[in-house]
Amino acid sequence: MTDDTPESLIPYDEIVQEALRQVVGRVLREVEETGGLPGGHHFYITFQTRMPGVSIPKHLAERFPDEMTIVIQHRFWDLKVEDDWFSVGLSFGGVPTTVSVPFEAVTEFVDPAVDFSLKFQANAPEPPEDHDDADNDVPAAPSATSEDGSNVVNVDFTRKK
Repeated sequence: MTDDTPESLIPYDEIVQEALRQVVGRVLREVEETGGLPGGHHFYITFQTRMPGVSIPKHLAERFPDEMTIVIQHRFWDLKVEDDWFSVGLSFGGVPTTVSVPFEAVTEFVDPAVDFSLKFQANAPEPPEDHDDADNDVPAAPSATSEDGSNVVNVDFTRKK
C-alpha cells in the first residue's frame, strides 16, 4: 500500500482473522462429532495462556506464562467445541487435565500430517500498567502456510497510522 491509499473503514484484518479461527472450530467440531481423528491427522494448537477465558491449571500457567502448545493426537478425551471456545482433556506429565481455550487466544493451528497450518495475529491480553508501546499495535498478517508452499492462504492487510 502507498501513502496515497486511504485507510479502510472496514476492519478486513479482523474479519479474516475471525473467519480463519472458524476453520479451527470446524475442524475440531468434526473430530468431536466423529469421536476421533481420521487417518494420521493430529493437531498442534498454540495459544496465549493469559487471554481471558483460558483455563489451565496453575502449574501450567506458571510454566507457560505467555504461550503454550497442546497436541491433540493419541491421548485426548472429552473434546467439547462451542462457537467461541473449545475444551479438551489431556495428560501433562501423567496428570490428567482439562484445558479450555477461547478461539481468539489461538495463535497457531498445525496439522503436520498434511503439512497445513494457520497462523493468527496475536490478540494480546491486557497490557501491564505503565506499558505504553504504540509501535506494537500493528497486527501481523494472518496466514495459512506450509513449508513447501502447498495449501497457502496469505492475507496481508496493513494499517496506515
